[in-house]
Amino acid sequence: PEIKREQVFTGPFARPASVVIDRTRAAVRVRDGGWRSVPQTLAPGQSVLLDLEDPSALPEVLRLRHGMAQWRFYDHFRADRDAPARQPQVGTRTRWLSDDGADLAAVWATAIESGQEGPLASAVADAFPGSHVDIDAVDGVFRLLFSQRGLLRPLTAAELSDGTLRCLLLCAALLPADPPPLIVVNEPEASLHEDLLGPLGSLLTEAARRTQIIVVTHSTALRRALEPRGTAVELVSSGEGTKVLGQGLLDAPPWHWPSR
Repeated sequence: PEIKREQVFTGPFARPASVVIDRTRAAVRVRDGGWRSVPQTLAPGQSVLLDLEDPSALPEVLRLRHGMAQWRFYDHFRADRDAPARQPQVGTRTRWLSDDGADLAAVWATAIESGQEGPLASAVADAFPGSHVDIDAVDGVFRLLFSQRGLLRPLTAAELSDGTLRCLLLCAALLPADPPPLIVVNEPEASLHEDLLGPLGSLLTEAARRTQIIVVTHSTALRRALEPRGTAVELVSSGEGTKVLGQGLLDAPPWHWPSR
């Protein structure tokens, strides 16, 4: 992408008095009492969040960068035979699940070690009555073991069905020991059996008690399960772009985009 305009500002939207860093194409200026131009020029693919080196601007940029770096986005978890989540992994303390799910066992073990396993155990029991998860650690390598009622031995992640593995990945993503400030989940109902939509709604509701959750879904059943606990925004396409259902000109947020 070619970045034409970037602004760092305080308050709900950018206005002249609230902007502290303003980038227009290659030129950057910083508010330091008055506006001061930064000698550094930025290439079209560079961003003030990653590439700005001006010392006076760094405190604002670092604060914003640190906050955004903690946001977690989960779009789709692989569950095929070679999926990273099915493989044993070297175990380290892990705060949040990676986007490919490779550190599933490590996130679970971290929750157990910190005494925060309760919500995870409850979510598993809700989705799969009589089941529980253990972590096997041998020579520093972690394996997830799934015990289910009626089975003579626990199953490893490599032996789980696609739906069961995805459900456990969602549990670990939404209920880590130390939740991030924002979790965005895209179509969590994908590839799950319809019987798991109720437990999925409960899982998302529990996660929303601990942090901010944004869920994108096409499932009417999941939406109904979440509406009592959150705010629903329905998008519709009329052939002239996508709009928020029921939103008029006076209902839109007072956002002011800067000119490019």
